[in-house]
Amino acid sequence: MYRKVYGLTRHPFEKDINPDKLFASRAAGELEARLRYLLQLRGIGLITGEVGSGKTSICRKVATSLNTGLYKVFYVPLTTGNVTDIYKSIAWEMGLTTERSLAALYRSIRSEVNRLSLDAKIIPILIIDEAQYLRNEVLENLRLLTNYEMDSQNRLCMIFVGQAELRRRLSLSVHEPLAQRLVVRYHISGLARGELPLYLKHRLELAGTQIDLFEEPALEALFQATNGLPRKVNLLAHLSLNLAALQQARMVAIEHIQLAVEETG
Repeated sequence: MYRKVYGLTRHPFEKDINPDKLFASRAAGELEARLRYLLQLRGIGLITGEVGSGKTSICRKVATSLNTGLYKVFYVPLTTGNVTDIYKSIAWEMGLTTERSLAALYRSIRSEVNRLSLDAKIIPILIIDEAQYLRNEVLENLRLLTNYEMDSQNRLCMIFVGQAELRRRLSLSVHEPLAQRLVVRYHISGLARGELPLYLKHRLELAGTQIDLFEEPALEALFQATNGLPRKVNLLAHLSLNLAALQQARMVAIEHIQLAVEETG
């Protein structure tokens, strides 16, 4: 409804957005830089953040920007199964036959990594998302996929993406071998308070307007309610704009933010 009221060409806070149109926050810029450093080293990285912090979106942005003649990205989303299950997911993503035995799966994946790295001169990148749900034995076996020629060479770049609890788990002694192999660790935070109006302006401009639609008190209320987490900001901004439009208000006021917070309970 509010698109017509405020002269927008699209919903400004929808989930689907081209990776190259993501807002360039300070945290996003730091994460991008660290990911590109990780790709140079072909090592193992750990990217964590709260739900809705944008960690997966930024990883996707970096992945889509890579030269497909030099890099091959394999993305494995949530998996809560055993080692065989995660190996099957990786093999399927690589276009391999999903062998029945764990040993056969292991050999098949390593063979494909060797083919890409040595024959095709392509760096394989494996992104494991929602990694906080992985079992301990799965984490250890994923580490083993990166062992080549007695650790003298890195042929597979692996990125674990998960919520904050994954950092705590990897600090436990049982995961010391994996923790020692991490060359990049980064915990992404939400938008800074000063970035929030710039973020809203960026999303509104993508939707066809350069008019500021949020009053200053509303901005403060929005930040307090979301801690700057982009997904929460998008949800509350969308709801509050709808509420403001229903009242034919020129701008989103603090009461619209408060009502949107109540609606999301």
